[in-house]
Amino acid sequence: MSDSPDIDAAPAPTAINRGFWLPLVLFALFALVPIVAAFGPKTFILALVTRIMILGLAAMSLDLLIGYGAMISFGHAAYVGIGAYSVAILSSHGINDAFIHLGAAIIACSLFALFTGAISLRTTGVYFIMITLAFGQMLFFLATSLAAYGGDDGLTLASRSLVFGSKMLKNDVVLYYVVFAVMAAVYLLLRAVVASRFGRVLRGVSENPVRMQAIGFAPARYQLVAYVIAGVIAGVAGCLLANQAEFVSPAYATWQRSGDLIFAIVLGGLGTLHGAIIGAAVFSLTAELLSGFTEHWAMIFGPVLILVVLFARGGVAGLFGRPS
Repeated sequence: MSDSPDIDAAPAPTAINRGFWLPLVLFALFALVPIVAAFGPKTFILALVTRIMILGLAAMSLDLLIGYGAMISFGHAAYVGIGAYSVAILSSHGINDAFIHLGAAIIACSLFALFTGAISLRTTGVYFIMITLAFGQMLFFLATSLAAYGGDDGLTLASRSLVFGSKMLKNDVVLYYVVFAVMAAVYLLLRAVVASRFGRVLRGVSENPVRMQAIGFAPARYQLVAYVIAGVIAGVAGCLLANQAEFVSPAYATWQRSGDLIFAIVLGGLGTLHGAIIGAAVFSLTAELLSGFTEHWAMIFGPVLILVVLFARGGVAGLFGRPS
């Protein structure tokens, strides 16, 4: 009899329960934030947690690439920048409809991801990292050169996007719940994607692309589709970020912002979609706390991340049970 573990064996019930309940508790806490915020500095709390959810949305999209597809992209923030500038550029020309902004961001991100992904996926390892970084920086420098839209100084929006002609997003609570609804919908969508046949093939390609090709799958096609999906979701996050801040800047697309997303998913737990949201929350709250003591807060946060990588391989989400 073989002593090797049965790969089809069911996980322990406790682990399943933890993996199931943790996302529910997480989303319930987010849903209650506006109520709790009424007893404190409401504007500050809503702005902070809204940005956390937007960061979590972008982090989930990157987790699809890194955690499930083993594609480490240092240019992922470029899609956040594309989404944000889709709102800003159209608004500056008098087009304020939220659905047009969203549609433009999705189309632009899809095309950019399709073009850059087709080229980047011809490489692997450190070469893939460097070429995604190069594409991201290329977009960053393009944004800084757009003098008509603020250039390096960025651009302030005259107003938030209109929904059916209404200024409902001007209300911070309404915007909060819109971001919350989008984050929840994307989470459920990505859960379905990674649990589907497509998701299983993507994970198989990340572990052994040669074997997957040998049994009849085309690894590059699956990776490219995942790359486009991730880019589009990050673009949606950019649209929401532009509306939340009412300001866009080339800084949204820098490699440092891509690094922040990577920090978030490593901190929360690679390959766990709710872990990406938890990581975004921990990263943002820690940065907010430490920045109150010193502007060099990253020097403190860096060693903390190293300790997480060394001693908590599953990240913060791994402390609560089996990844899902």
